[in-house]
Amino acid sequence: MTSGQRLRQIANMLNGSTLLGLLLAACARTSVSPGPRGLLIASRYHWRLPLAAAFTVGNVVLFRAGPEFARENPALLRHEERHSTQYACCLGLPFLPLYFLAAGWSLWRTGNPGSSNVFELHAGLEAGGYPRPGMPLTNPRTGRRLGGFAPEHRGGLQ
Repeated sequence: MTSGQRLRQIANMLNGSTLLGLLLAACARTSVSPGPRGLLIASRYHWRLPLAAAFTVGNVVLFRAGPEFARENPALLRHEERHSTQYACCLGLPFLPLYFLAAGWSLWRTGNPGSSNVFELHAGLEAGGYPRPGMPLTNPRTGRRLGGFAPEHRGGLQ
């Protein structure tokens, strides 16, 4: 682990976001195992929300699939790792309302909660399963194309 990854790990433990991720993983009865770069992999998350193949709370990355899926999808894991860094930069739990505001903004602008979301843009849209405006939509669970297209931006600042 690099010093930056260790710092992120400590920051997310101290700010409570990793503890919240572990609590969520325990409530959802997922199995948690050590992952790369200070991350914790919680696999077989089965709750209905959020509608994503994976999501992050602190340094805990929750996957709907088994732990092998995380290791077979390094781009998605790097995407989720960037969200872990975003938690640390936002001092933990303030990340959540900031993320939901950004998702609402993106939904209003593009019809998709990720395509214009600053947090998803910085984490990597395609790796997270989000289309760029004008690109084919994908199913967030499977990553498969749905046949439609993400709406173009509605003008204004980008």
